[in-house]
Amino acid sequence: MSAPTARVREMAIDEVPQGKSVAVHGIFQGIAEYYDRMNRVMTLGRHRRWCREVAELAAPPAGGSLLDLATGTGVIALEAAHAYPTVTVTGADFSERMLERAKAKPGADAVHWQLADAADLPFGDESFDAITEGYLLRNVEDLEGVLREQHRVLRRGGRIVILETSPPSGPAKPIVEWGLRTIVPLLGQVFSGDRSSYTYLESSTRAFESPGQVADLLIRLGFRDIGWRKKFFGTNVIMWATKAR
Repeated sequence: MSAPTARVREMAIDEVPQGKSVAVHGIFQGIAEYYDRMNRVMTLGRHRRWCREVAELAAPPAGGSLLDLATGTGVIALEAAHAYPTVTVTGADFSERMLERAKAKPGADAVHWQLADAADLPFGDESFDAITEGYLLRNVEDLEGVLREQHRVLRRGGRIVILETSPPSGPAKPIVEWGLRTIVPLLGQVFSGDRSSYTYLESSTRAFESPGQVADLLIRLGFRDIGWRKKFFGTNVIMWATKAR
């Protein structure tokens, strides 16, 4: 299996993303060492199960190709490579340290790892049969532009599957918001010694779009058959959509 042909050069190792991305890049560089541990702690062990669900929902065809964006330490990409051994899986991220952690994991040789910016993907039009992503969208400056890039590189009839945090809603909203403001930064301090990065996680989650708002944007960009499942008191969501033929 060979990786999809690049449209432009891969992002150079010393290139720094601009604007908000500079701060976000620094956060993810800094938390790479304990990223998996914190995801397990904050979701009470559910994170890997959600990543497996994302890979299953992507459902690329045999012999096809799948792009895992914001691959981080590669959990979704490795689940996809395991589930679809005939599919070419590419894991892309803009954090060099995250990719280093991903490449060191068992089974990493089954994935093509690439340093790339989700706002300017180095792949040709309609390069992939499926796209997955984990915790990407709330961290980008131009949400519509990033989703438009994914629409561009996805083949017609292909599916995008998104794992993302979701702002609290419903009757439990005050309690969940209190947990995000108080418990998440505290866990960051206790388990990683890093309170500030997980304070950012709390604030970016509460400020992000609702699943319905993201769905409206996906429709405008040319996706259909959109749905979602909320997880863990509504603080996480798995969304999916298909590129219109």
